Amino acid sequence: MPTETAPGSPGESASGAEPTLPVAAVARRLGVAPATLRTWDRRYGLGPSGRTTGRHRRYAPADLARLELMRRALLNGAAPAEAAEYALRVSADPAALADLELPDPDAVAARVRGGPPGGGPRVRELVRAVLAMDDAAVTAALAAALVDRGVLWVWDELVGPVLAAVGVGWTHPADAGTEVAHLLTECVLTEVVRATPPVRGPARVLLCGAPGERYGLPLYVVRAALAERGVAVRLLGAALPAPALAAAAGRTGPAVVAVWAQAAAHADPAVLRAVPTARPRPRLLACGPGWTAAGLSTRVEHLPDVGDTVGRIVSVLTPAADSPRE
Repeated sequence: MPTETAPGSPGESASGAEPTLPVAAVARRLGVAPATLRTWDRRYGLGPSGRTTGRHRRYAPADLARLELMRRALLNGAAPAEAAEYALRVSADPAALADLELPDPDAVAARVRGGPPGGGPRVRELVRAVLAMDDAAVTAALAAALVDRGVLWVWDELVGPVLAAVGVGWTHPADAGTEVAHLLTECVLTEVVRATPPVRGPARVLLCGAPGERYGLPLYVVRAALAERGVAVRLLGAALPAPALAAAAGRTGPAVVAVWAQAAAHADPAVLRAVPTARPRPRLLACGPGWTAAGLSTRVEHLPDVGDTVGRIVSVLTPAADSPRE
């Protein structure tokens, strides 16, 4: 039965025999964010056994022991639900510890598809942070990699392999139904936006998501990668209605109109046909894995991934770099 902290003794239970710790202290001890502890409590029942009279969470030694078991399992590659089950089983019956086997610490990272040269340690670090639902560690790992290697490397050689390692593909991670995919997506979005440098000059690229396409993370990655290359982008966000795209293109006269579709259900060629044919005509790009060449007009280029999109836009806007001078 939960114990209450005696008035005047904030660090002890009502009996005075068992000291307790607040959320912040437990978070520091485990190396996770306080929000992570609240998530583990809400989702897996790994919360404190007692609270103070003010309803503040206080963790007893037994609570901390369960959390340390959870943390150990996560760092060894277990999924959050598996790690929670492990912690609860062992805390209920310590003798079960001898019968349980944790994955090898590198087991999850070893599943990464074709680990890139130099990417292994960074992938392993990010996998562990994501599986631990440690958003602070995920953010720190992403921020460091963005500074060192740039946004395209982070997207292709770090984020993609980590999603694969934790069992989530690129098809539509936002709908994968896993907490790790949502956590990683939010952290990537935050850090990519933070790392996007300002670009002077007019925005000659109009970038948006297809109508109904709400997975907008690739849009921000494309914008950041182009900003690194000195290209300004006018980003209109995900799920832009076709009339709004046509109106924006008519008002701004972009050199490139790029429409991203992650899912095939949202890749409607009529969206691109609605773009006004001003002079000079904008280059139309159908970007993302949702599109196929079938059904696209000869005016439209299909670019299936972020790297292709960035490379093609740069080449369209800098033709002099690829042609001899007169």
